[in-house]
Amino acid sequence: MDNLFSADSALMRGLTVVADVMILNLVFIVTSLPVVTLGASLTALNFTAMRIAKGQCNSVTGDYFRSFRQNFRQATLVGLVLALLGLVLAAWYSVITNLMSGAAEFALLAIWYILVFILATTALFAFPYLASFEGRTREVLRNALLLSGKHLLTSLLALALIALSLGVTIFFPHVTGYGIGWLAIGFAGIATINGILFARVFRTYLATSRSNPA
Repeated sequence: MDNLFSADSALMRGLTVVADVMILNLVFIVTSLPVVTLGASLTALNFTAMRIAKGQCNSVTGDYFRSFRQNFRQATLVGLVLALLGLVLAAWYSVITNLMSGAAEFALLAIWYILVFILATTALFAFPYLASFEGRTREVLRNALLLSGKHLLTSLLALALIALSLGVTIFFPHVTGYGIGWLAIGFAGIATINGILFARVFRTYLATSRSNPA
């Protein structure tokens, strides 16, 4: 019994991770409230979540705000570019569904869905990538696009986890406590699980960049 509650026991390590994720979730929500800070918040969320997933996080708030400050300007720009592309696709959908019909509508909608998928998976990689590597904004977006296609299984798994979480929230709201689950652990919980996937993808590239410094 004493071993069960010792600091190095599996139970206590698990509880520590849960506590860290809950703290991370709260900090992410608070720093995202201004909306314009969402890009920096997502970058810091992914940075800290990946460190938690790798067991390298000694201070959730310390890691979070370090990434938040360092990447604020570029992350905000990345977020604005992705949001603008999302608005363009939304406008395109409106045009297709209101002005097109028949085979033309079907073909254009098929292309639209493909582009939405590409944008979604690129966005999924963009902020974890920015949290892990340095580069110009154009390089961040380009590499996020390339990595999301090269590691398609990771893209699909990360996207499926988010879609499943949203689906459960919408169709079975009682499971998430009618939104309380998102406030308690939801955002950071998803980021930490996805952080395991992204950390595995980035490990090889980080090793290469360290062995071949610019």
